[in-house]
Amino acid sequence: MANPAVAVLESALRERKLDRTLTTALPPLERTDPSAVAGTGTAALDAMLHGGLPRGQLSEIAGARSTGRTSLLLQMMAAATRRGEIAALIDTFDRLDVSSAIAAGIDLDRLLWIRGDAIANAGSRSVEAHLQVRLPNNLRDRALDRAVKALNLVVQAGGFGLVAIDLADVPAIALKRLPFTTWLRVQRTIEGSDTACVLVVPEPLARSAGGLTCMLAARTSWAGTADRSRRIDRLDITTRIVSPRRRVDGEVALAAHANEQCSARLAL
Repeated sequence: MANPAVAVLESALRERKLDRTLTTALPPLERTDPSAVAGTGTAALDAMLHGGLPRGQLSEIAGARSTGRTSLLLQMMAAATRRGEIAALIDTFDRLDVSSAIAAGIDLDRLLWIRGDAIANAGSRSVEAHLQVRLPNNLRDRALDRAVKALNLVVQAGGFGLVAIDLADVPAIALKRLPFTTWLRVQRTIEGSDTACVLVVPEPLARSAGGLTCMLAARTSWAGTADRSRRIDRLDITTRIVSPRRRVDGEVALAAHANEQCSARLAL
């Protein structure tokens, strides 16, 4: 006979949604229901993910500059708006290029764009120096704090199919100073909802127990000999998927040529 006290405790935990934590022995994730995932818009990646990113979970896109992290984010937002969903982007340093968003197929009428403090885009090295040296720590931290608060407000409002926060240009040392409870609160808010939440970060930072990490790496091949004649001939992008308990594990290799469409190779 079950202990009545234990039954009451379990009921109270379920009522407050505290029965599923990072240490709980969760059952295997079933992805047979298409509504449980949000497609990324990249066929090879969706094939590996069994349909897309899990809804009601916190996932992340991690990679250095020029690894395709922004392009992948734009594809995800475009796929969400094509499904008729509302997407939200918290743009910490106001880096979204609207023409690129339109070219990716994003329906801007279905995108909530929350713009942060603008940082002049004068090349990757100067931008990095501006963020890490010229921009005072208090201003940078204030922009980061505002972005995190905006993320919490958006996920609490609900009704979004995809919510993303762009932290790619935030120095890693500033991200590591954020309390880990920051992401636990976000996960607690979206758990059980239809929202897929994505962090765009320079290196893996946080994900929920059921979330995924897309780790990006890229290699560029150049054509031509002289400085003025050199051009990008090929860009090889590798997307490594990491998930808890190895529910999803593998790589997607993308090859983009100068005069050809992007091709993909799936390696599981």
